[in-house]
Amino acid sequence: MARDGFLRAQGQITRGTTNLNRLRRVDRWMAGRIEIVELLRAQADPLAVDLGYGDRPDTAVEMSRRLRAVAPRTALVGLEIDPARVVDDRDGVHFARGGFELAGLRPHLVRAFNVLRQYDESEVGPAWARMQSGLAPGGLIVEGTCDEIGRRCAWILLDADGPRSLTLAWDPEHTDRPSDIAPRLPKALIHHNVPGTPIHDLLTAADRCWDAAAQYAPYGRRVRWSHARTALHAQGVPCELPRRRLRDNVLTVPWDVVSPVRP
Repeated sequence: MARDGFLRAQGQITRGTTNLNRLRRVDRWMAGRIEIVELLRAQADPLAVDLGYGDRPDTAVEMSRRLRAVAPRTALVGLEIDPARVVDDRDGVHFARGGFELAGLRPHLVRAFNVLRQYDESEVGPAWARMQSGLAPGGLIVEGTCDEIGRRCAWILLDADGPRSLTLAWDPEHTDRPSDIAPRLPKALIHHNVPGTPIHDLLTAADRCWDAAAQYAPYGRRVRWSHARTALHAQGVPCELPRRRLRDNVLTVPWDVVSPVRP
């Protein structure tokens, strides 16, 4: 488990506000994401880290429960940079002090949610790099942000080489248009959402497809979004088309679709 105090915790203390079940959408996505599930199942001792769980440990416990439902051997460590927030172990989750150095652990999966939101954009790259350097071989990072009760979320999936994809997820019944997610974009993208940029183009195209799918509104917002997303894909946006019905409205695209810096 975490080697408390062995490394100096890297990062800054942030507000730490959280709520029960706030991260349910990203948890559901991780538990259904084939590369994450296969990665955890392939390990003799899979390890996941919830980095920056905040002023209460609930979301770390929830993450552990949802991951163990698909990869039962997964151990989870909740890390907090504020020593006052470190709690006793509970529900099979170990809690310790740590930051972007991951307390010296070598996890296969890291979730860092609503952490970099409170940093400057210039600090994102170094924070990513520090976490990436601590991953176990083949490890993955899910870094993102959400609103106060988790109705609107956005996150980036990274591996040791860099960002792989962007995912937007929202409650179908409490979000009018895809672009309503814009205020919750990860720090690496939020300041780039202006006309003429890739992320703005994506959100604008998603809104247009949503509007064009208005005929499906009587069947519900999930059905309407499914048709809108299919139309977006038909227009050349390489978004993923889920094979199963999802509880959330979700849009996942390769990182190079939205990267502020084109390769």
